[in-house]
Amino acid sequence: MDGEFTTFVTERGDALLRVAYALTGNQHAAEDLLQNALAKAYARWPRIRGDAEPYVKRILYHDQVSGWRRRSRRAEVPVAELPERPATGDGGHDTDLRLLLREALRALPPRQRAVLTLRYLEDLSVERTAAILGCRAGTVASQASRALAKLRELVPALDELTTRAEVK
Repeated sequence: MDGEFTTFVTERGDALLRVAYALTGNQHAAEDLLQNALAKAYARWPRIRGDAEPYVKRILYHDQVSGWRRRSRRAEVPVAELPERPATGDGGHDTDLRLLLREALRALPPRQRAVLTLRYLEDLSVERTAAILGCRAGTVASQASRALAKLRELVPALDELTTRAEVK
């Protein structure tokens, strides 16, 4: 049993950490979330049938949603001006855009971030996402729509990229 679990964590740990990071937006919180999920999976390991990855991902999603319900909203810290990013060469535009997008994702409410993670990172259907998050399909669709609109508002360069991608 221990060998199988260790092999699973070794092979799929990085992918699971990426999912946890997408859900939390913070490396340390993602590591904690994944560690708790793996501890829960280890306790039930003999009863897990088939592919364990969807089981662990479901624990990640549920623990993250439970965390939203437990803690109050974190207070935002307003700043007078955003710091300027240093100008870089052509390759820097992608990096700047990624950093802006990462900050914009962090600005989204946790539920919207979870919906985007499940729908677009995990490529799940609206119905499957709703089942995992314990809500209706309409809620998933509206949360995704609001999240994408907010991302477009916070990172206007995304509209340019999507327009260019559609033209190609």
